[in-house]
Amino acid sequence: MLEISASIIQGSAIGPASYVVNAGDLAAGTPGNSLCKYADDTYLIIPESNTDSRTVELQNIESWAQINNLTLNRAKTIEIIFTDGKSRRQVNTPPPLPGIQRATSLKILGVTVTNKLSISDHVSNVIRACAQSLHAIRMLRWHGMCNSALQTIYRAVIVSKLFYASSAWWGFTTAADRQRLSAFLRRGDRAGLYGADDSSGTKR
Repeated sequence: MLEISASIIQGSAIGPASYVVNAGDLAAGTPGNSLCKYADDTYLIIPESNTDSRTVELQNIESWAQINNLTLNRAKTIEIIFTDGKSRRQVNTPPPLPGIQRATSLKILGVTVTNKLSISDHVSNVIRACAQSLHAIRMLRWHGMCNSALQTIYRAVIVSKLFYASSAWWGFTTAADRQRLSAFLRRGDRAGLYGADDSSGTKR
């Protein structure tokens, strides 16, 4: 009999569910710190007052991983330090953690947030992706698809993508971000991709 060193294949349908069950007992080791777990994404949140606990928390996670036949991949672990971009207070950032990359932006469950709590990069990325989808919808129109079907596709693909998780990030948008989103929606309006009886609440 050969020793089994791993069980669930990464990317499989059962993988995230298995991790949720497996990570049920994974918790932060320092009062005030918290662990947010969603499927196979785990986020360790440490307030400024607990900065000195970063190394201890990583050791705690690595110890838990070893007990559960898992490994913390430091090469795929990213640290980001959030600061208030509007504050003039000088922020002394802690030294980098060994083997862990420090980033200025992070994609959290599909939403890109910068270390200054700016959402502009996310707005740019989502508008760029929606522009490609809008081109595909125009191609469908060119091939003869009816307007009602095009409007349904527009709402399902583009509007839903534009405002995905907007309740979480809308408060961080600037006037320029909101203007860009509105301008993109007006393009769809001019193209007739909103129905006259549209009741989705997204038309602006």
